[in-house]
Amino acid sequence: MLRKIRAGSSGVWRVGVALRPEPCWFSSVPTQPVPPLAQTLQGYLRALEPLLPPDELQHTRKMVQQFGKPGGLGQSLQHNLERRARHTKNWISDWWVQWSYLESRQPLPVHSNPAISLPRRDYNDWRSQLVFASKLIAAVLDFKAKINTGQLPGEYMRGKPLCMELFPLLFSSCRIPGPKHDYIAHARRSPSHITVVRNYQFFQLEVYNSDGSRLTESQIYSQLLRIRSQSWKTDKEPMGILTSEHRHTWGQAYNRLLRDKLNKESVGVIEKGLFSLCLDSPVMRISDEKYASRKAAQILHGGGTFSNSGNRWFDKTVQFVVGEDGSWGLLYEQATAEGPPIAMLLDHILEYCEKPEPKRAPLLPLPMPKKLYFHIDREIKRDIEHAKQNLDILINDLDVNVFNFRRFGKDLPKQHNLSPNAFIQVALQLAYYRVHNEVCAACDIATQRMFRGGRTEYIRSPTNQALKFILAFDDPSVSSEAKRQLLREAVEAYSSLTAQVLSGKGIDLHLLGLKLQAIEEGLSIPNIFMDTAYGLATHWKLRTGQVPSNTDSVMCFGPLVPDGYAICYNPQADHVHFSITAFNCCEETHAETLALTLKDTLCQLQELLQPTA
Repeated sequence: MLRKIRAGSSGVWRVGVALRPEPCWFSSVPTQPVPPLAQTLQGYLRALEPLLPPDELQHTRKMVQQFGKPGGLGQSLQHNLERRARHTKNWISDWWVQWSYLESRQPLPVHSNPAISLPRRDYNDWRSQLVFASKLIAAVLDFKAKINTGQLPGEYMRGKPLCMELFPLLFSSCRIPGPKHDYIAHARRSPSHITVVRNYQFFQLEVYNSDGSRLTESQIYSQLLRIRSQSWKTDKEPMGILTSEHRHTWGQAYNRLLRDKLNKESVGVIEKGLFSLCLDSPVMRISDEKYASRKAAQILHGGGTFSNSGNRWFDKTVQFVVGEDGSWGLLYEQATAEGPPIAMLLDHILEYCEKPEPKRAPLLPLPMPKKLYFHIDREIKRDIEHAKQNLDILINDLDVNVFNFRRFGKDLPKQHNLSPNAFIQVALQLAYYRVHNEVCAACDIATQRMFRGGRTEYIRSPTNQALKFILAFDDPSVSSEAKRQLLREAVEAYSSLTAQVLSGKGIDLHLLGLKLQAIEEGLSIPNIFMDTAYGLATHWKLRTGQVPSNTDSVMCFGPLVPDGYAICYNPQADHVHFSITAFNCCEETHAETLALTLKDTLCQLQELLQPTA
């Protein structure tokens, strides 16, 4: 059985799944090719055309030609990249993870870790919260068992197998802070516990019986009851807040924290745990529309130091959040996890939750969940206070706007033989232009898992075709028929870029590889990367992502740049969920203004495609 693939970008996150065992994670996928140098440089210049005035573009064109000339620096770096590709599993993925994530010093909440908020469960009390949390834990353990036994279905996209090596790394892994860069720790021998946190207090919960069998849902529920009885008040120091800090600051505090043996043991339990479960207090409810935004923000950052932010350990690869009010979702750390494996895990959880409990609990005595204690001296207390202040500043600076666009969904563009993802991307550029009177560099995420060890690549916009359409759309002298043709050309141009990226011929990984290869060889950074055009081309004012889900879930993360937006969308058949974030400190960006403009733009695009008499 194959599930249908969404066209385009992160839409390639929704991949086909073949229901047969795939015990080897990557042997059947090819290695990632190094794209031809001339093709990448030509694609780079083409990407700059809508963004630069002609004189600046001409200056950059000369610089690019100099870099790519026969016998020049570009060809030398290209040759060495190709040699690297022959001797490594993947020529770019390790560099990409190091450069994009582990060397970044920005805080993980908002800036890096994506959150997925799922439809509210039908309960509003703590007992039902624990019942659902028990079911969720059992579902995740069932998913992990399929990985361990090689029963996880192999994923396919457009008939090609995908590399599955990220799946085992979802569990028992954690990001560790360092002074200059972080690293990933992964427990080689799979532990038998998860970490549960409630009211800022962490617990080690063993989830396997002494005979190796998984705890049943009723056993897990009884253990969660015990945890609840030991965590009545939020009178403990919120240790998890430390993980929200700037990475250099947290790295220093981490070293201070681990000088104490008790702290080292407690932190080790959290880091080695299979995953974390955060039992949150209710989200403040105002109105249904505001509630959706607040709920997404709760999953993303915990709502602040007076709310649930102390219930997070942001370094943990996977954290599930279950609220007392029926809100739930997950947060993941991107150096190890990414959209497609998380999507498959979520689909498994949702399917599992529809089934009755498979077996009754054996009458076995269970050990009391172990509460984790910390020795907090004056220095650590000061670190926590600083972290609390900084996180609240960050949270108050983030504007989150979540809405459900109900006029139409992905079926509308499909009826006109247009890729839904490419159609939405063009709509985003048009809405941005209407607010800011300019187009901007935008990135959409596409998987590279059709290659061994592949991670992600950017699909860039706008294209020249999108700019032509945008300039014509509000021009009354241009006919509707001409606008429809320009829209089709813009959407098809984006679809063509998507296909190029999916064949391993995107430009951004290659450009990054050339730059890092020069650094590796001890050379000066090549001029094309010091050019203002490259800075503009990589100043992503629109960070976009398509939620890889068949359910009404909403993904949420912060902008990549201070004067930018992050826009996530989940197109269903007859509606589209959107989340838009922006920083309040930037006077030019406003999430609600862009949201209102986007709604209006989508309605006008519908009118263009389906004019009413």
